[in-house]
Amino acid sequence: MTTGNARSALGRYGEDLAARRLTEAGMTVLERNWRGGRTGEIDIVARDGDALVFCEVKTRRGGGGFQHPMAAVTQVKADRLRGLAERWLHQHGGAPPGGVRIDVIGVLLPDRGAPVVQHVRGVA
Repeated sequence: MTTGNARSALGRYGEDLAARRLTEAGMTVLERNWRGGRTGEIDIVARDGDALVFCEVKTRRGGGGFQHPMAAVTQVKADRLRGLAERWLHQHGGAPPGGVRIDVIGVLLPDRGAPVVQHVRGVA
């Protein structure tokens, strides 16, 4: 397996865990890996009551000395997510009555033990 494939598999696994966490929290996953042209993709689009939630998922393996997954969402990344969310809304009929929120889900896969999934609401 190449490094790119391993990273892709790690990301997919983290997104699966994130989608499960959202569903367990009562949210409905509407779409995964929505591509907004060349500007990137939205990992998960979900509905939380009457609000629409755009989720960025960051997955890291523990023990490698890497920063916490949440630290990977910089201001530039948050701005790009806002732009992607606007594009998604434009293509799908606009914002719902409950508004729009951007969340980040960090998934940390320790060397031993269960994955740690942290959901932070309204980051951008």
